[in-house]
Amino acid sequence: MSRPCRLFLFDLDGTLIDSREDIVRAVDAVMIRMALPPPSPADVIRLVGDGIEPLIERVLFKVTGVDPDPLQVSTGVKLILEEYRRHLIGTTSLYPGVRETLNAMHSAELGLISNKPEELCKRILAAFDLADRFCVVLGGDSLPRRKPDPAPLVNAMSRCGIAPAETVMVGDSPADIIAGKAAGAATCGVSYGFRSREELQAAGSDVIIDRFEDLPQHFTCLETGRSADC
Repeated sequence: MSRPCRLFLFDLDGTLIDSREDIVRAVDAVMIRMALPPPSPADVIRLVGDGIEPLIERVLFKVTGVDPDPLQVSTGVKLILEEYRRHLIGTTSLYPGVRETLNAMHSAELGLISNKPEELCKRILAAFDLADRFCVVLGGDSLPRRKPDPAPLVNAMSRCGIAPAETVMVGDSPADIIAGKAAGAATCGVSYGFRSREELQAAGSDVIIDRFEDLPQHFTCLETGRSADC
């Protein structure tokens, strides 16, 4: 049965946009600048999802086999932000059906909850002419805690004045599902993203969709007025 919702919270990478190639290129450039061998593209994508710093820590461990020191990590973070900003949407694209489906969901509020830095999230949304559609955008640096912690979702629901029972978190990773469940929201995994259907199932996703345009089959948009903060 379709669940009524007033607020749809979305992850970005692997959910709304396919940014794999641009992320891999940025990581490769960083490894070259740090005189290290780049990991395989598949390894990079498996390590994405928890923010820039965890990505760099995992990549460095992957290519060296030892835990990186804090200076190495901070250097890697600085470099990847430089490299990624240069080619933020070089090959990045919206997944099929995203624009059309979001436009059709005009009666509901939309929020973006990503572990990517907020500035980059907003630039990407603006580049795809979607910035005005989202009432709240939170990145991995917007609050002291990020997904899988529920804090960003709780913050977004509070700012939009919408209860967890009328909210769904849509994402491609276990972090999205774990955060959604902890915040009391419904959860919807997308199988076409960076992580597998099996991982989404193991995280306890309420619904898993194979195409973005299938979202309205499971969640009905309810009309809602925008609050002052939204």
